[in-house]
Amino acid sequence: MQPIIIVLIILVVLVFIALIKTIQVIPQASAAIVERFGRYTRTLNAGLNIVVPFIDSIRNRIDLREQVVPFPPQPVITQDNLVVNIDTVIYYQVTDARAATYEVASYIQAIEQLTVTTLRNIIGGMDLERTLTSREEINAALRGVLDEATGKWGIRVNRVELKAIEPPTSIQDSMEKQMRADRDKRAAILTAEGIRQSQILTAEGEKQSAILRAEGEAKAAALRAEGEAQAVRTVFEAIHAGDPDQKLLSYQYLQMLPKIAEGDANKLWIVPSEIGDALKGLSGAFGNLGGGMPGFNTGGNGGNGGNGGNGGNGNGNGNGGNYGAPAVERREEPPVS
Repeated sequence: MQPIIIVLIILVVLVFIALIKTIQVIPQASAAIVERFGRYTRTLNAGLNIVVPFIDSIRNRIDLREQVVPFPPQPVITQDNLVVNIDTVIYYQVTDARAATYEVASYIQAIEQLTVTTLRNIIGGMDLERTLTSREEINAALRGVLDEATGKWGIRVNRVELKAIEPPTSIQDSMEKQMRADRDKRAAILTAEGIRQSQILTAEGEKQSAILRAEGEAKAAALRAEGEAQAVRTVFEAIHAGDPDQKLLSYQYLQMLPKIAEGDANKLWIVPSEIGDALKGLSGAFGNLGGGMPGFNTGGNGGNGGNGGNGGNGNGNGNGGNYGAPAVERREEPPVS
């Protein structure tokens, strides 16, 4: 009985192992290479797969997702014989698991060596300045060469990026000084531009202020002139409404003479002939009253007023002149200090 049980147990174990070998579950975005007696048979895709146990074997499992491989910095010589260290990153994806397994021994190592070789060829045709400013051009050229070369390996290069381009230390110092000088220059330009704009705005403000001030003064002068004109019209209308005679006007003129004489610069008085005619009538009116006109003599032979005379000095000889002439001149002597 016992040998039979042992045999049954062995059979169960073998069946279990056979089932494990027969059923193969491949994860999503993966592939498996199946070989039969060491020869490629087929590629297992994602899902549940059946293989012949103890006959078929899985060579390797390949990840079909996009992979990122950073390469260490590589020394590259530029066209102007300067050594720069370039750090690259490759984004690739396996598109054919069979080709990636059998066409190249290690596609990652092959991609790295191909990247270094291609990068040296590209950078060797550029000087340092162009190398530092042409990353997109280098990336595109490198990706084109790698994609063409790795296609037969079942690899597709999606993107190539240059992480860093490090020139020699001496060149870095010179570049830093140049960048500092450029920053100082831009700062000076911006400062000068700011001062210029400020001066322009200040000048514009002063211009507008002067224009507004001139307009205000012009309006004020116009309003003053209009007010004075209105005042003159009002006085003129009031005078004509009262119908004054020539004697009243002459009397008002005489009242204004002391105010005119108050100024230090008043040395010469010009009396219109019309006022002289009026003064004749006014003098006659005072003469009829018996008092005479003070300070003036309207005749050539002197007046009767005791206070008449030349310049108001009390001499009654009446040398004041003839007010019947077209104009009478009176001179005022400066006061004796």
